[in-house]
Amino acid sequence: MRRAAGFLLVLLFGLGALALAGYAVLDRTTAAWFERDLQLRSSLAVQSARRSLVRNWSDRSNLTAVLQDITRDERILGAAACSAAGELVAATQGYPQEFPSAALERRLAEGTAGEPSWSTTADLPMGRVHVSATAVAGEVGPLGFVVLVHDLSFVARREATTRDLLLVAFFVLALGAAVVTLLAARVAWRGWTSELRKALSGGPAGSFQPLVRDVRSLAERLARERHSEAGAGVWGADRLRAALKQHLQGERVVILANREPYIHERTKDGIRVQHPASGLVTALEPVMKACSGTWVAHGSGSADRETADAMGRVRVPPGEESYVVRRVWLTEAEENGYYYGFANEGLWPLCHLAHTRPIFRAEDWEHYVRVNRKFADAVCEEVDSDDPIILVQDYHFALAPKMIRERLPRATILTFWHIPWPNAERFGICPWREEIISGLLGSSIVGFHTQQHCNNFIDSVDAYVESRIDRETRAIVQGPRRTLVRPYPISIEWPVHWLEDMPSIAACRALVLADLGLADDVLLGVGIDRLDYTKGIEERLLAVDQLLARWPEFRGRFTFAQLAAPSRTKILRYRELNERVEALAKEINERWGNASWRPIVMLRSHHEPPSVFRHYRAADLCYVSSLHDGMNLVAKEFVAARDDEQGVLVLSQFTGASRDLTEALIVNPYDLQQSSAALAAALRMPATEQRERMQSMRRIVSEFNVYRWAGRMLVDAAELRRRERLSGRLSSPSGATSGESA
Repeated sequence: MRRAAGFLLVLLFGLGALALAGYAVLDRTTAAWFERDLQLRSSLAVQSARRSLVRNWSDRSNLTAVLQDITRDERILGAAACSAAGELVAATQGYPQEFPSAALERRLAEGTAGEPSWSTTADLPMGRVHVSATAVAGEVGPLGFVVLVHDLSFVARREATTRDLLLVAFFVLALGAAVVTLLAARVAWRGWTSELRKALSGGPAGSFQPLVRDVRSLAERLARERHSEAGAGVWGADRLRAALKQHLQGERVVILANREPYIHERTKDGIRVQHPASGLVTALEPVMKACSGTWVAHGSGSADRETADAMGRVRVPPGEESYVVRRVWLTEAEENGYYYGFANEGLWPLCHLAHTRPIFRAEDWEHYVRVNRKFADAVCEEVDSDDPIILVQDYHFALAPKMIRERLPRATILTFWHIPWPNAERFGICPWREEIISGLLGSSIVGFHTQQHCNNFIDSVDAYVESRIDRETRAIVQGPRRTLVRPYPISIEWPVHWLEDMPSIAACRALVLADLGLADDVLLGVGIDRLDYTKGIEERLLAVDQLLARWPEFRGRFTFAQLAAPSRTKILRYRELNERVEALAKEINERWGNASWRPIVMLRSHHEPPSVFRHYRAADLCYVSSLHDGMNLVAKEFVAARDDEQGVLVLSQFTGASRDLTEALIVNPYDLQQSSAALAAALRMPATEQRERMQSMRRIVSEFNVYRWAGRMLVDAAELRRRERLSGRLSSPSGATSGESA
């Protein structure tokens, strides 16, 4: 009923506006009609009395009598005869004496050049009048003009009556149209819902066929998820293990990723284990703990070789040892060409809209191909069947799926692209675009964070590779092989195991403020990032600068702590960014700070997860200002850390996370006015509103966590493998696929 009332109000308002516009047009049109009518009447009146006027033109008293006869119409106020020069010859008693004679004389004088008649309107104290002048010609030439003055009050009365009738008519019409429209909509809605119910119940789908197919697919997926659940509740490690046991019979999963989850570094105090600052590691490690299996990665630590066996294997996490890391060794030239060169100077800026020009070198591409082959071989060495489940991660290994497929044609390969995929035109910049797309199409499923990235990938395939696009099932078909393209929004573990032994919120705040040398009553903001130009760290600091400039109340009270782990320092663009950020922080501190307070605290070093989560719990706000990000898990980590349901998340609209965490303060990080205003709003936000927003976001993160992300992908992979096995049995003359395990 409320929706119908809103529809009626909008319809009535629209028709009312249309009525007013129609009245304005009609008013001007009728006014022009009335003026033409009065001009015609005046001309006819003068022409009918022409002989009398000509005969008595020189006799003032008789001429006045003739003019008096012409003014018998009650709407004619008065009449006058003027010479050709505009001088008044005679006039009736009702002729307005206040009429501007000088203007009339000038107009009459202008009219003697051959204009037979003219008219105009004028405002007099008695009201608005219509003035018409009609030429009178004698036998020897023009004598002058007869001027008639009409009262226009009757026109105003008619216009008012017309307006009222028009508005009433439009109102009745609008009301009738609204009622008819509502009735028609209800009848149509009943027909649609009836047809849809029949289609969902198994009847003919008709025009609802695509919708019914999507609904049934969703219902099947939800049913599978419920069926695979070990117990009630959200997705967790136990539920993921149960799903894998049911759908994959407990098989090991092999993950291929460039970054390893644990790095062994040699220090002066001995070997130290580090957990890298990586969203990919944050997301995948809980999955590996739940699934077991092998993580194939680049062994980059200075003590990695001596802590691994002869094959480069080491069990992790230390003390728990729930899965295996298989380390692959690279030469410095290979690392520079494959990782720093092609992956991070080429593909990374190509896929991120952060205004950095991608650089492509032929020698980097050669290293990229060679390293992808090396890692693909390592993966094949770690599998224990001819149809394993393999998860290939990110842009470092675009060629690996096809290489693995060549050696393991029956493998189920899921490739997840953790960064955005650009539109087809932008991706066309890459000189090896066909090879990269072809490599990814070796996958069984290619996953992205958002549907938009899926669409961009499909468009790129359509533009550059010979294939058939099945948009109905979102699949790429090349010969007998199909590659599915699916959105899988990544997330974090829930609950976060780093919070198990974490001090209380108050204790974390006290520890962090003491470490930073800040007063107990300071307002604290945090940013947690790798030092990367896509993260918008410069824009973040400039927003803090704007905050202090526009709202003096926060000077001396608000400090922003930026934890920035150095990243890819071999690349010039990253070294320049580091220098600019340092200079900008120093400039802002000099502008606003004093001996006892700094608005910006830069912490440029690697921080282990316990330290990161302490800062989350200590902060009043967290600002994620990415200029372009596939997802950004910092935003979700901040939400997970706030079990007190306080704190405010300020989040860039250019992150995938902004589609999930809609209760954050969403901003355009390029708009410093908007961003600084959001920071001010966050610092002023009442505790009750903070709680409402945080509760909603925590529900989203807890329900759509990394176990659900991995479970969806792996269940989809298992279902795809089941269909392929069945297809293989049906196509085999003996009814069984060669080499298939029991």
